[in-house]
Amino acid sequence: MKVVAQIKLPIQAEMELFEKKFSNSMTSKVALLNRITHYVVNRKGKQMRPMFVFLIAKMTGGGELNERTYRGASVIELIHTATLVHDDVVDDSNRRRGFFSINALWKNKIAVLVGDFLLSKGLLLSIDNGDFDLLKIISVAVREMSEGELLQIEKARNLDITEEIYFEIIRQKTATLIAACCAMGAQSVNAPKDTVEQMRKFGELIGIAFQIKDDLFDYGEEAIGKPTGIDIKEKKMTLPLIYAINNASSKDKKWLINSVKNKNHDKKRVKEVITFVKNNGGLEYAVTTMKDYQQKALQILQEYPKSEYRDSLELMVNYVIDRKK
Repeated sequence: MKVVAQIKLPIQAEMELFEKKFSNSMTSKVALLNRITHYVVNRKGKQMRPMFVFLIAKMTGGGELNERTYRGASVIELIHTATLVHDDVVDDSNRRRGFFSINALWKNKIAVLVGDFLLSKGLLLSIDNGDFDLLKIISVAVREMSEGELLQIEKARNLDITEEIYFEIIRQKTATLIAACCAMGAQSVNAPKDTVEQMRKFGELIGIAFQIKDDLFDYGEEAIGKPTGIDIKEKKMTLPLIYAINNASSKDKKWLINSVKNKNHDKKRVKEVITFVKNNGGLEYAVTTMKDYQQKALQILQEYPKSEYRDSLELMVNYVIDRKK
């Protein structure tokens, strides 16, 4: 059995019901909008985010969940989808998960408006049901994601990214949404405040490990979701590269920064940078750091009684590290 299917097992029925509820939460009186949202729903990914919401809710709620849990998962997915639609416009990207993006099929103006529509649907789903505590969790995540993206753009101009700034960027950009899913799961079943905070921290640790794994793919030879060296071409400072720059001689440091800044479209030079990072411990350092975050996340789970939900979450943490794309 595939790992994702195995993780889903204890919440299989909930996930099937969630898909119906999520699809209904997107409906509109405008036929064009319904056509586009239908396209979105039918091209969903692995749905890791709602899985986090349901597994955490079950683990912290004694195996029970409620309508708030379904709404929480729908809000996360609506707002996450809105950010992806907007990202594709910003990045001028024509593909998403192997399919054409909305902006590629319906142009930028419609894509931006669809993103806005999904965002408002998510907000209203919470407001109409009085889920203000859940709305606060996701609103904080959206603010942090925007700040993280802008911080990355600001720092990419000068390439003055320290390890500390790198972790702040990925915490905001990637980890904050997974942290919101986990906090949302616990909050939806009215878990105690410290449990909600602990689950938020758990999600943050996994999110950071997840992003470091993505950084490592840039140096891999496998057939993965993105071609090797794309982060360097986009002047993105990843952990292996930051480590190599910080530990290089001043001559090599100059060469590395110049390569990323001015020669990032020279295929030969990008290959040389990748080789330098590999030969100077960048990958080993990133792997060690990633595993450290993984262990911290697993330690948090150990504080909860053994259950099929905890087992699935442990599988999820390990899947983040072991995935091949």
